[in-house]
Amino acid sequence: MRHFLTLKDYRKEEILEILQLAKKIKKETKNKIFTKYLDMQTLGMIFEKSSTRTRVSFETGIYQLGGVGLFLSSSDLQLGRGEPLKDTSRVISSMVDMLMIRTFKQSGLEEFTKYSKVPVINGLTNEYHPMQLLADYLTIQEANLDINLKVAYIGDGNNLAHSWLMLASKLGFELAISTPKGYEVNQDILNDAQKFAKISGAKIYIGNDPKIAVKNASVVTTDTWISMGQEDEKEQRIKDFDGFIVDKKMMSLAQEKAIFLHCLPAYRNYEVSEEIFESSSSLVFQEAENRLHAQKAVMVWLDQKRV
Repeated sequence: MRHFLTLKDYRKEEILEILQLAKKIKKETKNKIFTKYLDMQTLGMIFEKSSTRTRVSFETGIYQLGGVGLFLSSSDLQLGRGEPLKDTSRVISSMVDMLMIRTFKQSGLEEFTKYSKVPVINGLTNEYHPMQLLADYLTIQEANLDINLKVAYIGDGNNLAHSWLMLASKLGFELAISTPKGYEVNQDILNDAQKFAKISGAKIYIGNDPKIAVKNASVVTTDTWISMGQEDEKEQRIKDFDGFIVDKKMMSLAQEKAIFLHCLPAYRNYEVSEEIFESSSSLVFQEAENRLHAQKAVMVWLDQKRV
């Protein structure tokens, strides 16, 4: 039985296999063909962190696959009253066919998974956001930019940056990450990525100058400067991220036909200008929709790997 906790656990061939399945399922969906890959199956969706896109895409996805999704917030569970993760895991996984968890610590997700009887999917943790990266790469493939790909990630060295490190180092493309000083990526995760890059041939640049990172990029991407739980740091972060906005001047350093991606929600005129967000180079809403198709593919793929 396989789980989907981080791209670190997956080989290049497996990632591409899931993406190919996502394309197939997306095509079927567009043609109003809803194959019941997961007929009568139940997806338990545990949210310790709220999210619009994650809930809608997973709940819609499992429904279109022939199953049903159960939304469970921390206030709905005994976790909110101090029940150990392993107890909650053993109980809930005996009643559903698959679980998605959007939580805080990756270590908590891993502990939950250790005691689960069914496949577990990472809907987001502080360290990783692998589902978003599948949607991003599917969007890149659809834009025919996956050959000689160079991605520039500009902003906070957070879970999204970590997941870009994992994807690039597994698939073998060029990735440049630029963060303000003091907001760099986790060193252990970077070390893992550099180890995988030696095998895949990926080129990874880490620095603090966004102009260097964006130069000749075919994809420019960013994330909010103030993530959930960091609201009290807002004023300081805005000061620290000065010069990191993806605007027309920044995008002009990338390739002529470069695209802009953002996992959303986007805060205009902070991490991205209104002009770039609404431009023809911005594929953020195609990217957002691709969460649905990528997640359906992961659920189907995991179901196929149960034995």
